[in-house]
Amino acid sequence: MLETAYNTAPPLMHRTGRLVIGNWKMNGSLPSNMSLLDGLLSTVESVAKTTQLAICVPFPYLAQVSQKLADLPVTWGAQDVSAHTSGAYTGEVSAAMLVEFGCRWVLVGHSERRTLHGESDEWVAAKAKAALSVGLTPVVCVGESLAERDAGQAQAVIERQLAPVLAMGEAAVKQLVVAYEPVWAIGTGRTASPEQAQEIHASIRQLLPSPSHTPVLYGGSVKPDNASTLFSMPDIDGGLIGGASLVAADFLAIANS
Repeated sequence: MLETAYNTAPPLMHRTGRLVIGNWKMNGSLPSNMSLLDGLLSTVESVAKTTQLAICVPFPYLAQVSQKLADLPVTWGAQDVSAHTSGAYTGEVSAAMLVEFGCRWVLVGHSERRTLHGESDEWVAAKAKAALSVGLTPVVCVGESLAERDAGQAQAVIERQLAPVLAMGEAAVKQLVVAYEPVWAIGTGRTASPEQAQEIHASIRQLLPSPSHTPVLYGGSVKPDNASTLFSMPDIDGGLIGGASLVAADFLAIANS
């Protein structure tokens, strides 16, 4: 079992509150970001009373976001992190570098990284370990393809994806977030029904060593008109929001659902 001395500070959020994280993906520009952030900040104070808000942005915009959101009730993070601490890894960004920009969160294992960059389950766990070692909260993304769901393999796939992460031990798992994103529902306009999402979330919860401690989020075409029904499910603790996080009004409406 991993013996890394993880940050012992309590996570910002337990299952007692909702967590909504926006994933901008590879979108944005300095002017458009400023407009989006201004839109968020117009009413974020009231939303933040009941929901913890965060955004994960492309690396070049971390400085802009950290300056804009300083001292406000929205935290921020990155969309990926290196498993290495430093060295000859051109193009990589270490966890310690992210901390210097005030990051609280980092996405690891997003389906787009797994598919486009061939990231294995073990490599995702290594990235989560690197994040935890400097006090970042990794958001570990898992989810099945349409073919895997149709073959009745959804739960087996997710169990396989989580196995190397769970092997890090209870102390580590208590300090991360799991995000269930069915690959067939990401950016397609299709969404798992609340009952389908709840079934998977409940199975994920059973795998966790501290099921009442680790938030499990849903991601996959979450929109203002379906967020409330998804978030009403007992094992869904919030959302990892893609396209809708690029529209301030939509993101806030989802967070307020």
